[in-house]
Amino acid sequence: MLLFCLRLLSFTLTRNSPKFQSCNFNASLYATHVALPKSYYLKLSFDPSRLLQCLSQQRVLEARQLLDKLSDRDGKRRIVHWTSLLTKYSKAGFIDEARRLFDIMPERNIVTFNAMLSGYVQSRRLFEAFQFFEEMPERNVVSWTSMLCGLADLGRIDELWSLFHAMPEKNIVSWNAMVSGLIRNGDLKGARLVFDQMPIKNVVSWNTMIAGYAENCKMEEAKALFDEMKDRNVITWTSIISGYCRSGYVDEGYSLFQIMPERNVISWTAMIGGFAWNGFYEEALLLFVKWKRSFDLKPNEETFISLAYACAGAGWPCLGKQLHAQIIINNLDKNDYDGRLSKSLVHMYSTFGNMNFASFIFTKNLNNFTVQSCNYLINGYIQTGDLERAQNLFDKVPIRDKVSWTSMISGYFSVGEVSKACHLFWNMPDKDAVAWTTMISGHVHSELFIEATNIFSEMRVQGVLALNSTYCTLLGAMGAMAYLDPGRQFHCLVIKTQYKFDLILDNSLISMYAKCGEINAAYSIFSNMVFRDLVSWNSMIMGFSNHGLAEKSVETFKTMVVSGTLPTSVTFLGVLSACSHAGLLSRGWELFNAMNNVYAVQPGLEHYICMIDLLGRAGKVKEAYQFVLKLPFEPENTVWGALLGICGLGETNAKIARQAAKQLLELDPLNAPAHVTLCNIYAANDQHEEEKMLRKEMGLKGVRKVPGCSWIQMKGKVHVFFSGDKAQESEVDDMLLILFNIVGES
Repeated sequence: MLLFCLRLLSFTLTRNSPKFQSCNFNASLYATHVALPKSYYLKLSFDPSRLLQCLSQQRVLEARQLLDKLSDRDGKRRIVHWTSLLTKYSKAGFIDEARRLFDIMPERNIVTFNAMLSGYVQSRRLFEAFQFFEEMPERNVVSWTSMLCGLADLGRIDELWSLFHAMPEKNIVSWNAMVSGLIRNGDLKGARLVFDQMPIKNVVSWNTMIAGYAENCKMEEAKALFDEMKDRNVITWTSIISGYCRSGYVDEGYSLFQIMPERNVISWTAMIGGFAWNGFYEEALLLFVKWKRSFDLKPNEETFISLAYACAGAGWPCLGKQLHAQIIINNLDKNDYDGRLSKSLVHMYSTFGNMNFASFIFTKNLNNFTVQSCNYLINGYIQTGDLERAQNLFDKVPIRDKVSWTSMISGYFSVGEVSKACHLFWNMPDKDAVAWTTMISGHVHSELFIEATNIFSEMRVQGVLALNSTYCTLLGAMGAMAYLDPGRQFHCLVIKTQYKFDLILDNSLISMYAKCGEINAAYSIFSNMVFRDLVSWNSMIMGFSNHGLAEKSVETFKTMVVSGTLPTSVTFLGVLSACSHAGLLSRGWELFNAMNNVYAVQPGLEHYICMIDLLGRAGKVKEAYQFVLKLPFEPENTVWGALLGICGLGETNAKIARQAAKQLLELDPLNAPAHVTLCNIYAANDQHEEEKMLRKEMGLKGVRKVPGCSWIQMKGKVHVFFSGDKAQESEVDDMLLILFNIVGES
């Protein structure tokens, strides 16, 4: 019983620890033991525990008798002990017992009243706190400040202002509490007004206001106060650094971090987290290495959480395992009461594809289950191709959010299971724009373009606003199928509903119009762009190239270089194709040589094929053959196929054609175009016997050339025609009418 009393009195020393947050009072009461001064052992005996029991069971008379005995023993300090007991009871959650103790106390002072008031406020029983506040025989600044904090915690801003103005006396704590309360409730303007009116400011005042601005990403105001503040401490520096990182200005945050006069664990952790959450994973890990080498500070749980996400982002599984080992060595895994540490490890191992470790940690911490951890695990299974386990987990978890459903839908689309993805989607209880976009994108990637358009129509019927990414996906599909009219309709919808400058959306429009033959519309969008990235330039260069506008393509390339955007292999593919189509041999050679010599871009297979085509169109077949023989790699079938394609039907290049065909057929014996091209060359050069033999060989091999096709869109339906098809006379007349109308309009 004595041990119970000791633990009861020491309980409040540990109630704010993370461990307390996950335990109820009774468990903590019996589990907590803190050494107390010897004088306490002489005073306590059994009375506090018996007193608490009597108060809980409303045995008021017996409780009063125990209190009298304690009073006789303590003498003059009895009111101090009564107030101390009252405070401990209320802080431990026994607010009703504390009030009964207050009611039977023979004597009370202002401290006792404030202790009871504080108990009500901290228990968020504000109605009772107000009643008690009104009944207090006297109030001091502590009383008023307690009520101020209570109103702020409940977000009752109007009453907070009224109470603050009614306070007969304010001290620095009152002013700071008002500033802090307004910031917590999002009233930065009001907080700054109070801050400016403060007669005296201390370091807490400045830090509170700076942190308020920083947490709301108002870094201009935060930095102005920071520069004005004279006596900064480590909290000040850490707040401003965290604010810059939270706002995405990592360079500014790191610059301040490097010059701050003093750093603690929180400072280092804030900077590491700033790097990690902004995608600078390697920088976060290297900063941690620098910390461990230079400073003897032990990282905390928050540090390891940031590092786990950094390891996942950097893709360093070995380092991630070492990090996990450090967590175990420091016993942090046993104190993970809110589950955030285990969640970061599940994310890390799922990203690495190490699903055994991820599943083990997830299962071990089921008591701290979070839907985010579940989603990490589901995505990990999907990325490793284990959709069965992903589905099993999805079916078993008690809580599923929109991310869970969307991940599973995307996973089934990724392996071509369209029907399963659709089944999940239509059974999804709450579909948001992301889920609809995933559904549309999945159908587009499965080349089900009509179905994708129908789903978009249903999305609009359901009243869900499309995202920019939704339109990007649809515009890409329209460009791939050269569906100009639907593409224009989507463009109009974008302008009508939500259009504002979006780089990716503009790039999609350029590509769509260029692929649909409207190069002027593509160039109009390109010219009016506020900002252009590499994709913008490449799309326009490739568009001009595909339309045979070689000079425009080369001119755009030059403008791109002048603007400071460095060309890539895709850029050079566009301009080299343009030169090839226009027969600009010298310009093509100039650009090809500049690739490696000037821009350090290594030519790829497609660039060499472009040069072969360029030489062939310029009538330089022999030079093309010599170019192939000097390639820095062994030519493959696509190279020999390109060479064969430029040989033509003349007798002059027949020898080269036969050599190219021979090499090509050795690499790809069933290559139909090679057989047909060689047959045509034999026929053109009166080598009918060779042609006959080759066609017989094609028959024995079963080689058949895939027939060419054309398509036309009529009344929302696409009609495809293969070479050799026979159409009805009425259909031919209708199609010719459409074609002539189009020609007439243009």
